[in-house]
Amino acid sequence: MRETVERNGKSMTLIDLSDKLKNSTSEFEPSPHKIKYSAHKQAVRTTKEFLGLGKEYWPKGEGWAVEDVKLSTHSGTHIDAPYHYGSTMKSGEPARTIDEVPLSWCYGDGVVLSMTHKQAGEAITIDDLQAELARIEYKLKPFDIVLIRTDASKYFENKDYEFQHPGLIRSSTEWLVNHGVKMIGIDAWGLDRPFNVLAKEALEGKTQFWEAHLLGREKEYLQIEKLTNLDQLPKPYGFKVSAFPVNIEKASAGWARVVAILED
Repeated sequence: MRETVERNGKSMTLIDLSDKLKNSTSEFEPSPHKIKYSAHKQAVRTTKEFLGLGKEYWPKGEGWAVEDVKLSTHSGTHIDAPYHYGSTMKSGEPARTIDEVPLSWCYGDGVVLSMTHKQAGEAITIDDLQAELARIEYKLKPFDIVLIRTDASKYFENKDYEFQHPGLIRSSTEWLVNHGVKMIGIDAWGLDRPFNVLAKEALEGKTQFWEAHLLGREKEYLQIEKLTNLDQLPKPYGFKVSAFPVNIEKASAGWARVVAILED
């Protein structure tokens, strides 16, 4: 979704970077979900049973619509809190849950780094990040929200989509965090490389499984997973990102409607 509006003499474009949660993907979704829709006429039956108000009390014989949703906090576009990576930080302090993360980390200047030249399963290295920053002539600053574009989002409606992306490794994640970045997003199932690649390397003794995530036990940062529409951003920086998670007590993640905001 892309919407341009004018308010108080200013033009503003909003670009939705969030995946749409829908039943058609639930069968093969690693974090399955189910949406049950109750139509307007169901509300009439409910009010008739409990309040004695039949359809004659409703305009056009329709009441309210309601949806019941069963899902994981990691379903759809969501933000991972440090608690997702482990219960405590390396320092021994409790890891922050999603209701404890600073809101200031969730809104700021956005920069999208294109990694579309990387193949599924490949590592996104520090050299890759530096080369892209040099290409777009941008210097990272603290609290930038870095969005990694892989175009893996085009596979979200296909089985095995969770294996179709490159991902960050520990060193490249740490490099971003050391620049003061507190939120990193990606248009793929996860920020790390796919589980099949990570598991193989871990069994061979080559790398730590889930290495990019596990950095979060040592250095706090947030992840946005399952972004989409990064290809619709007209420029790699010069826009704001709003990515506030739903406030769920003691949760490891929260769903988010992530939006890029461009003002003229």
